[in-house]
Amino acid sequence: MFHFLLFIFYICTMPVLYKINPDRSKPWNDIPALPIVEELYKNTEVLEQLVSSRASLARLQGRSTSIPNQGLLINTISLQEAKASSAIENIFTTDDELYKAYSDQNYQPPLGASKEVLRYREALWAGYHYLQSVPGFDQKYFINIYQEINQASDGIRPAFLQTTIIQGGSGINAGQIIYTPPRGNRVPEQKLQNLIDFMNNDQDYKIDPLIKMAIGHFQFEAIHPFRDGNGRTGRIFNIHYLTKTGLLDFPILFLSRYIIEHKEDYYALLGGVSQRGDWKSWILYMLKAVESTSNITYSKINQILAVKEAMLEEVVRHKEIRRPEQLIQLIFTQPFTKVKHLEDAGLYAEKTARNYLNKLSEMGILERRSIEGGHYYLNLELYRILSE
Repeated sequence: MFHFLLFIFYICTMPVLYKINPDRSKPWNDIPALPIVEELYKNTEVLEQLVSSRASLARLQGRSTSIPNQGLLINTISLQEAKASSAIENIFTTDDELYKAYSDQNYQPPLGASKEVLRYREALWAGYHYLQSVPGFDQKYFINIYQEINQASDGIRPAFLQTTIIQGGSGINAGQIIYTPPRGNRVPEQKLQNLIDFMNNDQDYKIDPLIKMAIGHFQFEAIHPFRDGNGRTGRIFNIHYLTKTGLLDFPILFLSRYIIEHKEDYYALLGGVSQRGDWKSWILYMLKAVESTSNITYSKINQILAVKEAMLEEVVRHKEIRRPEQLIQLIFTQPFTKVKHLEDAGLYAEKTARNYLNKLSEMGILERRSIEGGHYYLNLELYRILSE
């Protein structure tokens, strides 16, 4: 009994490393400000995983720097990131629907789920370019991302809004409140500003960027500053933090693929931080996501470059097509190509463009398809690589 009482006394007198959320149905206005104490994440397991994750990400960055005209080639990668991140929020579209919508977006507005996925992609690139012009993250950055995703004109949710996170699905806990974000006059704004100050300040908060990204992502989702689109905004924030810190030149990391494949863990581990202060498991999850998706993206880029080079050699060998390098480059900017794309790029006149695309179809490089009265040319190998 004496030892048991001594143990209870020890537990009760231990310093509280992280103040958890005691009541899921009440706004978590006491969410601890950043930074968190390093004892919550600085341990052997996290540090070992960090080494692996950093190595995989560095390999991806090194490979991407060798790609000529990176911005064009990685359009295709960002489409897959947009599709996966939207699917996490139960916004689904097929590859064919998405690629057709992307191909047609300059000529007709996309519809349905494809429209929402393309908004995510536009937000991904808009935020990337915005951060090139400012010294660091700010509230305008987050509001811009939210507005682009949702095509909204408002900003941070008002104090009167009774925002709660509800258990989905059809199980026995469906419909129950699992989390209530902070609420009150300028409370979300103050919490968000603390997050921004933490992410921008590398002098006082000397934390490895990958760990900092994981901490920042949880904090953003816990603040839940907007009416809708917080999950997608937070996942874009992840990638932009990696580009802003120089770990990546472009937002090419396919993080959402890992999250959608481990979706239940993603939400459970977010809850593990707020309910138990389990930062270690959450940070390990995010580090593994970086490692896994860095390896996947690295492989996809290698496959795309290899097949692109092989196609170019085949086209050059036939000596029937003018400007083969520019043509091959263009058909790798998206899976579906149209005659109009070649015209708009200034490569060829309409008749020549059609003849060349038909020639590539005869060679087995493209597949000609008629969809809803329009003619499209599918890059078969690019489509295959992206779909794997």
